[in-house]
Formats: sequence, structure tokens, C-alpha cells
Amino acid sequence: MKTEDLITLLATGVEPVERHAVARRYAVALGFGVIGAAALMVKLLGVRPDLAEAARLPMFWVKLVFVASLAWASLAVTARLARPGVRLAWVPAALLAPVLAIWGLGGLALADADPLERSGLIYGATWASCPWLIAMLSAPILIAAFWAMRGLAPTRPGLAGSASGLLAGSVGALVYCLHCPELGAPFLGTWYLIGMLIPAGLGGLLGARLLRW
Repeated sequence: MKTEDLITLLATGVEPVERHAVARRYAVALGFGVIGAAALMVKLLGVRPDLAEAARLPMFWVKLVFVASLAWASLAVTARLARPGVRLAWVPAALLAPVLAIWGLGGLALADADPLERSGLIYGATWASCPWLIAMLSAPILIAAFWAMRGLAPTRPGLAGSASGLLAGSVGALVYCLHCPELGAPFLGTWYLIGMLIPAGLGGLLGARLLRW
């Protein structure tokens, strides 16, 4: 077969990629993932009974904004890594900004606290379980995120897997906010972040194997 004939054969029937295909795929994946995470949270943990009162506190919304900002930035990273040739550009800075912000608030809280109270601000009452519960709630979202990524064209599978895991962890942490009683910035900047990094690490390991073409 001549080269020209091969090119013609390969080009036959090629159709343009649907516009917004990535956005639609991730909307479906996150929809099912969040439903699964919420079902796990309600069945195994429960919504905190004083949620209405907690919602009146400024730090409750600081916590939500911190986690939601990481979820939005990790979604942007994941969507870019799902397409070959797309640069990350400003997205790593968007990931770093909420982390630096919560660390800044945590530093101020520790500086203003009595030395005997500082360990309590860092560890809270749930430090031993918080990261693992976030990782548990992220499991349905991680599965859905990998389904979305496998239907696209990642060229850096390990990094794409890590981004998918961070997306799962941050969205799982957002669901966990409805149960968690902790509001201290030092706690959030430590244990919430660890909880989100657990699925990110797992995603990197799985991505290197499962997201190869």
C-alpha cells in the first residue's frame, strides 16, 4: 500500500471532536461521584446536627471556600491534562493559592493563641480520622474521574492520575465538610490537606498503569 493510500484510509470517516466534550464528560463523572460520596457520608457518618448553627460562623465558610477553591483548580488541571498539547499555564498557581491562604490564616491563629492551646488548634479532636475519612469519601469520585480521563487523551498518565486523585480528594473533602466539626485554620491546613493528598498519591500510582493509551 502506498503512503498516500494509507493516509487516505486513516483519514476516512474522521469526524471533528464534539465541542465541550471534556466538560460534559466531567460533569457526568462528578455528578455520579458526588452522589456516591454523599451517600457514603450520610450512611456511615451523618450530617452534623448543628449544621445550621455552624453555617453562621465565618470559619465555616472559610473552610468551604478553601476546599472548593482546590476542587475548582484541580478540575482545571485535570481537564487540561486530559487533552494532549494543552499547557497547564496559570493552573498550578491556582492550586497553590488556597493552600498558602489557609496556611497564612493558620499561622496567624497560632501566633495569637496561648502556647498551651496551639497543639489543640493543630490536632483538633478528629486529626486521627479526618484524612482517612476524606480519602474514603473520595473513592467514588476517584473511580468516576478515572472513567472520565480514560475516555479522553492524557499524554502524561501519572500526572493525570495524580490530578484526578486531587480532584477526588478535594470534592470528597467538600462533602466531608457537612459532617466535620473542625473549623480551625491550622487543622484545615494540615489534616484536610493530607486527606486530599492521599487519593492524589493513589491516583498517581494507578494513573501510570491505567491511563496509558
